[in-house]
Amino acid sequence: MRFDELELEDSLLQGLDAMNFQETTPIQELTIPVILEGKDLIACAQTGTGKTAAYTLPILNRLIKEESRSDAVKAVIMAPTRELAQQIDVQFEGFSYFLPVSTVVVYGGGDGSLWDQQKKALRLGADVAIATPGRLIAHLQHSDVDLSQVKYFILDEADRMLDMGFFDDIMQIVNKLPKDRQTILFSATMPPKIRQLAQNVLRNPVEINVAVSKPNEAIIQAAYICHENQKMGIIEELFSKPVLHKTLIFASSKQKVKDLAFTLKRKKFNVAAMHSDLEQSERESVMMDFKNNKIDILVATDIVSRGIDIDEIGLVINFDVPHDPEDYIHRIGRTARASAEGVALTFVSEAEQGKFYRIEQFIEETIYKIPLPPHLGPAPEYNPKAFEHGSSKGRGRKLGNRSFIKKKNPAKREGGSK
Repeated sequence: MRFDELELEDSLLQGLDAMNFQETTPIQELTIPVILEGKDLIACAQTGTGKTAAYTLPILNRLIKEESRSDAVKAVIMAPTRELAQQIDVQFEGFSYFLPVSTVVVYGGGDGSLWDQQKKALRLGADVAIATPGRLIAHLQHSDVDLSQVKYFILDEADRMLDMGFFDDIMQIVNKLPKDRQTILFSATMPPKIRQLAQNVLRNPVEINVAVSKPNEAIIQAAYICHENQKMGIIEELFSKPVLHKTLIFASSKQKVKDLAFTLKRKKFNVAAMHSDLEQSERESVMMDFKNNKIDILVATDIVSRGIDIDEIGLVINFDVPHDPEDYIHRIGRTARASAEGVALTFVSEAEQGKFYRIEQFIEETIYKIPLPPHLGPAPEYNPKAFEHGSSKGRGRKLGNRSFIKKKNPAKREGGSK
């Protein structure tokens, strides 16, 4: 279905057109009409299905059609992490480019000036507050924030918030909201604790489930079974020659991202780091350079794995195994876009074998294990004993002798732009 077939305002469709959003994803097609009708909703959808737009678009549409106080918060979106809250805000900024809608992102960390900025925006009445639970509670307790005019309450990645122990915090926030509101809950899974939360905060909700997505068939997947201290050696081997296509490397922490980027810069590669310590303007500059081929290698935390649409990424490397199988699918989905092929390599240490085995079970495919280069020493055996029940299925495609890295102009390797 096309977005212009939905009952969205022309000014919102103008923003979608500017961002080249034309066709809805299945979750968007199913949920947007329900939210536009004002009904409560509980939706089960994996990351990478377009769920952020599934609720931001209809909420924006409802906000611009209403006449209400300009000094009040009208919508609250809860997210488990700072990175997801920032990502949601980026999507809001894009979709609302032609709309008079304001947002504030509320998360912990930073200095006193960040707290003051958040406090000021909340008290002046940003239309949409995108917040992590703990930080919003802190503002409710100390900043005299008024949520009495909130009409829309959205819980994104609700299962992840509950896994992080935010149930009581969420209920504390709910108690500050008007009872007459629309509540929307998105979750990747639907365990009993999510059902309990839904019973507590939703009224006669519509329930929508979207099937789990699987990796793109055009992605060649492989892994290196290794010791943690061998991972950098694999990186150095892979990049001993310049890369053929744009490369995206995911690491589990900001410090690892910084260390990897520093090491590759010392080897004279066009590399940049992307993580949540960067200011918005810095992130935008890095992404623009990556899109425009001024950067060959981008090293990033999961802040980049969600919602970033960049073509011509030929290689994705998971320096660390992602925590959730869904995150794996979303990470490697950054390659093989627009009918192209791509390669996804994952470095699996002994401590990460259980997580990687769960990924293989989830995608129903045995991922080919590439032998380590001999000079790096012996690799540990792949034997995730804690997860021996169940079986892996799939093609197990081998990489053979196919090369993904080739030589190019040495002068270019010395730091020049393409």
